[in-house]
Amino acid sequence: MSIAQRAGTLPVEQAHAIRVHNIAKSFGSSAVLRGLSIDFVDNAITTVLGPSGTGKSVLLKHLVGLEAPDQGEIVVFGKDIWKISEEERYALRKRFGVLFQDGALFGSLNIFDNVAFPLRKHTDLAESEIGDLVMTRLREVGLEHSAAKLPNEISGGMRKRAGFARALVLNPDIVLFDEPDSGLDPVRTSLLNDLIKEMHTEHGGTYLLVTHNIPTARRLSDYVGLLWNGALVHYGPTDEAFDSDDGFVRQFLTGDSVGPLGMD
Repeated sequence: MSIAQRAGTLPVEQAHAIRVHNIAKSFGSSAVLRGLSIDFVDNAITTVLGPSGTGKSVLLKHLVGLEAPDQGEIVVFGKDIWKISEEERYALRKRFGVLFQDGALFGSLNIFDNVAFPLRKHTDLAESEIGDLVMTRLREVGLEHSAAKLPNEISGGMRKRAGFARALVLNPDIVLFDEPDSGLDPVRTSLLNDLIKEMHTEHGGTYLLVTHNIPTARRLSDYVGLLWNGALVHYGPTDEAFDSDDGFVRQFLTGDSVGPLGMD
């Protein structure tokens, strides 16, 4: 149960439901999402893959309510997020955690205060309670001894882990990852994948990742979705995706130069 639910500001739901129905989004003359529909499996890790510019990060922004679709519905916990008030949408966002590409840490705050920020912003917890929660999350990601350091005093991998700790600090029901392995070497990518899987096993919830890293998708995911030209071309269990006979799915997951996906 999330902190927002325990505080009584949100109802307890029976399932972690994220449903996207026929959404379309254009920026000027560029159509990014074209009638995309997907029901994400609850309490699982789903990775969304696809070529650059096919709408993966735009989809994440729609799910958290930062972008409104031109058409279609985005239903989170049974509510169409664009048919509720801004106040309700703001409250709903408290049930999300987000790990951005570079961690998106505040450069002027130390690691402790970065992770504490959502608790100070969105709860009335005492500082002693905040301190306990922050240090618990930092221990989980192996950063308890770096709490006093500034973001520019730690490595890129450590900044990712600090961002992950902040994403988890409100005990969210949904965690979104936008290119979590971007800029990491293979070993640190593998270690971050292990951490994500470990935290999901420990805390549960619905985890959605956007990445270009095929080994990450195969190692980490329960389900894989593939986008192409703003539409969903495959969604299912990971093994099913990697065994697919579909020309695009097979080409993208194997990195083969022969297939429907070209340089355009």
